[in-house]
Amino acid sequence: MQNEHFDVLIVGAGISGVSAAYHLQTRCPKKTFAILEARDRLGGTWDLFRYPGIRSDSDMYTLGFAFRPWMGKKAIADGASILSYVRDTAETYGIDKKIRYGHEVIRARWSSPDARWTLDVRDKKTGETKTMTCSFVFACAGYYDYGRGHTPDFEGVDSFKGRVVHPQFWTEDIDYSGKRVVVIGSGATAVTLVPALASKAAHVTMLQRSPTYVVSLPERDKIANVMKELLPAGMAYDVTRWKNVLLGMAFYNYCKRFPERARSLIVGQAKHRLRGSVDVHPHFSPTYGPWDQRLCLVPDSDLFIALREKRASVVTDHIDRFTEKGLRLKSGQELDADIVVTATGLKIKFMGGIAVEVDGKQMPPSAIMTYKGMMGSDIPNLAIALGYTNASWTLKVDLTAAFVCRILNHMDEHGFTSVQPERDPNMAEVPAIDLQSGYFLRAVDELPRQGVKAPWRLYQNYALDTLSLRHSKIEDGVLQFKRN
Repeated sequence: MQNEHFDVLIVGAGISGVSAAYHLQTRCPKKTFAILEARDRLGGTWDLFRYPGIRSDSDMYTLGFAFRPWMGKKAIADGASILSYVRDTAETYGIDKKIRYGHEVIRARWSSPDARWTLDVRDKKTGETKTMTCSFVFACAGYYDYGRGHTPDFEGVDSFKGRVVHPQFWTEDIDYSGKRVVVIGSGATAVTLVPALASKAAHVTMLQRSPTYVVSLPERDKIANVMKELLPAGMAYDVTRWKNVLLGMAFYNYCKRFPERARSLIVGQAKHRLRGSVDVHPHFSPTYGPWDQRLCLVPDSDLFIALREKRASVVTDHIDRFTEKGLRLKSGQELDADIVVTATGLKIKFMGGIAVEVDGKQMPPSAIMTYKGMMGSDIPNLAIALGYTNASWTLKVDLTAAFVCRILNHMDEHGFTSVQPERDPNMAEVPAIDLQSGYFLRAVDELPRQGVKAPWRLYQNYALDTLSLRHSKIEDGVLQFKRN
């Protein structure tokens, strides 16, 4: 049987894949494409995570698509609303009809003589592997493992008589009403879970080895809602989007330039909102600088309110071992629990774990350097959708998708069949992601690298990327175009 061939194959039907598909069919309408999704539903992260309280940790005016205004009243939205928004967007633009569910891409093999990718795709329903070919691959599968979360090896966990669950695998049968719950962790997932669980649980304890910077913002953006009343929907959305982008950039730069002042500001806000109910030292005063790790956002102080009302508490300590009744800490303190939630992080799985070969040569992620944060050195006709670590994911994804379309149209206009960024052998390299978060540090040797100057350097700056990806020359001396 003849293999199916497409101009472009998009891998992943989450928020990145939907964005990529919209831009492709809008800007390159003659291109044939399909979306390969390993799971049986679209939505990616927002379909995978089902734990109580799941919500955005960025405002929806920047997390939403540039081409489709977020019309919800909440700027910090719950997971169900975000999933509905992504699904509705896919249906509105007919993108859902392009998705092949249960199609897991195992390997991608590039042939220079043919200027073509051959993808080994496993049908998860039948277990069979087939091949599909395309001229261009757009990897929109994110960077973490949907099948496994990160859970440390806790001593004595088998002796615990209660239930242990990782939030990535939360199921509807978990009843926490009237139960004693311990949430291990202090990141975005933990600070979301604690107030949500505290609404029904007997008590929730957030157990952390070290604190995280926690910032409270209003769940509703008053300025955005006023703009909706005064301006046409599209204009109101654009104004609010740029307002939030610029405020976010300003605060990030302030944190990096004046870390001690920023530390005092953030910790001082936490102290004010806790009103003496919890000592910010050591529970909300990290040892690292703001934005060395991603900040945690809580809407309308919900975490602080749960702590003030004693429905939740925070303990900063290390785990010695699990016991039959709960956890024993290094300090000797014991925490009784009916349920322990291990909000201990993610496992990295770059590009969905696709093995990439170029003319028979293996190209592991650690061997490549990223060009503009969206293409790999010496890998032809492949783009990667990676969002920001200091701002909303979708901001960068939308820019990347539009830039890929610019490249594809440029190739068609000039008869090129392949393009790849050519790496400068003298360019110094550093890790592609400079956050100190645990899940990045654990995988630093498995991720791509970045250079020390443009276009190999990631500046994590939407304004600079807008100029670079929307308005820069395509033929910049780094992208190498060829004709077969």
